[in-house]
Amino acid sequence: MAIKQLTPEQVHTMSLEEKDAWWLKNVYRGDMPQLTWRSAITGMLLGAFLSLTNLYIGARTGWSLGVGITSVILAFGLFKVLSRLGLGSDMTVLENNAMQSIATSAGYMNAPLFTSLAAYSMVTTTIIPMGQAMIWMFVLAILGVLFAFPMKKRFINDEQQPFPEGMAAGVVMDALHESDEKEGLFKAKLLLGGGLLSAALELLRDDKVMRALFALKNIPHYYDEFLYGGGFADLLKRWGLSPAIRGTPLNELTIRFDTSIIFVATGGLMGIRTGVSLLLGGILNYWVLAPLLIERGIILPKNGHFGFGAITLWALWGGVACMTTSSLYAFFSKPKVILDAFKGLTKKGGATDVLADIELPVKLSIIGIPIVGVVIVVLGELWFGISWWLGALAIPLVFIFSLIAVNSTAITAITPTGALGKLTQLTYGALAPKNITTNLMTAGITAEVASNTANLLMDIKPGYMLGGKPRHQAMGHVLGTIAGLVLSVPVWYLVLIQGDIGRYGTERLPVPSALTWKAVAEVLMKGLDFLHPTAKSAVVVGAIVGILVEVTRQVTKNRFPLSAVALGLAFILNFTDIWSMFLGSFLFWLLERRAALWHKKREQETRLSETAPGGRSDAPPARPWYALAAENTEAICAGVIAGGSLMGIGLSVLGVLVLPDVLEAESLTKALGQILQFLPK
Repeated sequence: MAIKQLTPEQVHTMSLEEKDAWWLKNVYRGDMPQLTWRSAITGMLLGAFLSLTNLYIGARTGWSLGVGITSVILAFGLFKVLSRLGLGSDMTVLENNAMQSIATSAGYMNAPLFTSLAAYSMVTTTIIPMGQAMIWMFVLAILGVLFAFPMKKRFINDEQQPFPEGMAAGVVMDALHESDEKEGLFKAKLLLGGGLLSAALELLRDDKVMRALFALKNIPHYYDEFLYGGGFADLLKRWGLSPAIRGTPLNELTIRFDTSIIFVATGGLMGIRTGVSLLLGGILNYWVLAPLLIERGIILPKNGHFGFGAITLWALWGGVACMTTSSLYAFFSKPKVILDAFKGLTKKGGATDVLADIELPVKLSIIGIPIVGVVIVVLGELWFGISWWLGALAIPLVFIFSLIAVNSTAITAITPTGALGKLTQLTYGALAPKNITTNLMTAGITAEVASNTANLLMDIKPGYMLGGKPRHQAMGHVLGTIAGLVLSVPVWYLVLIQGDIGRYGTERLPVPSALTWKAVAEVLMKGLDFLHPTAKSAVVVGAIVGILVEVTRQVTKNRFPLSAVALGLAFILNFTDIWSMFLGSFLFWLLERRAALWHKKREQETRLSETAPGGRSDAPPARPWYALAAENTEAICAGVIAGGSLMGIGLSVLGVLVLPDVLEAESLTKALGQILQFLPK
């Protein structure tokens, strides 16, 4: 069944009350089973398992992989098999949606273990007791839920923001569960085709697996690798044609083109406005400012090389300022949306809110945020030595940073947790100079709560698309948090660090994100003078640009072609991903334009045939491939994201969890020989 959604014109012209009434009448399926025992148990089990993969991968790379689409497909396949064996019935689409909310929250809630908590342990040379870590992470997750639902009214109900990864999950579930109809089958085929293509590319790109299991060389991760190694590179150097800007190689400016297509599909879901804004910001940052600042010695190399980390230490301040001012202005410039979120608190029964009975009550957030905030302040002072007033200040900062995080996640599916943490570290570097533990743990509060808020709204998006009950997804988020804690925290303490603080920062447990947090905190010990005057100027310029772009967008009634959040976000992403996302948005925009011209021509031909002698023609012509692609953008992009993500997780597990030494074998025969050594004689 095709997902029902408002047209762009309706989104911009209808009031919030009209949108809520339309959704309740046309989309909501409240009589369908949703948060059932089997969806809850399945989500908690899958989420616990997927939290382990993210735990290991995050410890090795600093990244957390999205697990929503993965859990959707796994649960669908599991219950399809059980149904055919006569052991149960298929999951409903809304049961699967509730399940993915649980699994997703379990998958990403353990990030503090390899970020702020790990950095704190390295700085203090003490390991936080496991029980304290579990309580701390749970309280942060609950505060994220309480901040999320008042924002849902604006970002999902009113503005209908895409939340690309959530949209992809919704399309996947619709295609899987509604595939009895012809349209559903067609979408499922597109989904499968895109997934297989993306998965194949991820497999071919993996060096260890291709070498160990197939004795083949992997395809390069970047199209430009031949320019930096081998005879051709030497020839370019002799001719003075090495690819560089102002003497800095393009690859050290992250100006490279990735062979993966996952971010291309993400761009297809985010739209041309965001894609163009990202590209313009990326060109300004990486093609103009970074080479100039490197040439003048303002951006310094790390270990003799530049790259994303070195450039971002300068660029993130202006980028985050742009995102901050635009997010705050956009939020407070629509007071009616804010007031609508709080209606029903003074009027008995909430007469004007048609969704009052199925949304999480805003009253719960108003009462809960101060209570949970006090708990965090008290625990922060008892366990981490954060003065109560500094801890209390972190709570309103959470609101500001949650706006930024949600804005970013809504249009790109990327939550800038690291950048927000650094911004908090900068703030507390001024408020509490020389206090490194306060610097780290307050950053952990703001960044992790903002991340939970943004990711919960990402989970809610598919439920809104499919007609699910928001309250069930809020409860599912809490269940998922418990599932992730119960398994991943003991594994972290008992298997990975084993009571040895010296394991942090080693080859087996590099925790790169924690090392970055620790490094920023140590730099801030010197005071805010470490910021170069150009970075301070960038903060002012970024703040002004953010407001001007947002004001212009509203004055032109959303016709202004740029997004302030995307412009700012370009300064904290690498250009490789920026280019891929722009390319995806541009390709699907071209398809939409060409499809629109075909439909217009077809309408003209139909009108002419109706007025001609003999009446209408026998049958309409088959739709061309570009029209089909434009009409099924979500299915194609969702398939690519799902296939690439599944393969990426599988390869990461192979590379991190399953006998890493075996994967270093030069051939499949040698690998099997090493495996046999582990078997009993």
